[in-house]
Amino acid sequence: MRKKVTVVGAGNVGASCALRIANKELADVVLVDVVDGVPQGKALDLLESGPVEGYDVSVVGSNGYEATANSDIVVITAGLARKPGMSRDDLLAANFDIVKSATEQSIRHSPNTILILVTNPLDAMCWTAQQISGLPRNRVIGMAGVLDTARYRTFIAEALGVSVQNVAAMVLGGHGDTMVPLVRLTSVSGIPLTELMDQATIDQIVTRTRNGGAEIVKYLKTGSAYYAPSAATVEMVESILKDKKKVLPCAAALEGEYGINGLFVGVPVKLGAGGIEKIYEIQLTAPEKAELDKSAAAVQELVDVLRPKLG
Repeated sequence: MRKKVTVVGAGNVGASCALRIANKELADVVLVDVVDGVPQGKALDLLESGPVEGYDVSVVGSNGYEATANSDIVVITAGLARKPGMSRDDLLAANFDIVKSATEQSIRHSPNTILILVTNPLDAMCWTAQQISGLPRNRVIGMAGVLDTARYRTFIAEALGVSVQNVAAMVLGGHGDTMVPLVRLTSVSGIPLTELMDQATIDQIVTRTRNGGAEIVKYLKTGSAYYAPSAATVEMVESILKDKKKVLPCAAALEGEYGINGLFVGVPVKLGAGGIEKIYEIQLTAPEKAELDKSAAAVQELVDVLRPKLG
């Protein structure tokens, strides 16, 4: 039997996720959205691409969750997108209600699923989904670190004029301007980044990485990034469905790792058939640890605002 992935939210990120999943023939796809006709129309359009692209998967659209029953993975992208000048924190209250509803209905129809959260503010939405679903921490995962790391690697490769495939890097922390690119562990084919560029250039790239999403919002004016976020999400989906056990930076519920408890923070994890199969605890320097603590504190502020909403 083929695997099944539900994508909640048929906007740019969700539809792009569905397209990439179909293109890779990872699973049958159910696209869910509250807007009548939109998921149905986009799903049919994707299905009709199959004969040309050469993929044989089912793609269906729905305004309800009945068709999502027994999904192996549910990707939640639904939510309001950022607009110019809007911080991720501004999205908090509106997207809490959206993620709460999506989580409740997804779990009702697919109690054994793994949830991947994409909705911003990411780390707080992961916390919301776990609180609502009651799922163990290995089955609620946030997509942020893969995207942030991809941006970081892109900027490094661009600056050095080398292949992005030769750039090894890791970005930790919350998904926002407090994220922590680990410069010390960044390399190009094993060569430390600090031997390839000066500190001023590195600092500029770190800042650009932290503002990566806002930079695209500024250009688009009426939307936010979706090609790279969907690519990052589908890398996680593929690692789980194929049990690849890739080590990727993802938002995970920490229970004492890195001295952090009860929060979702981006850290390196092993992603396999069981979801998060291992959390890797890197030995950080004092400045790196201070940056991660600052990032976690920013996540804590959002969680403190949301906690009363759970009743």
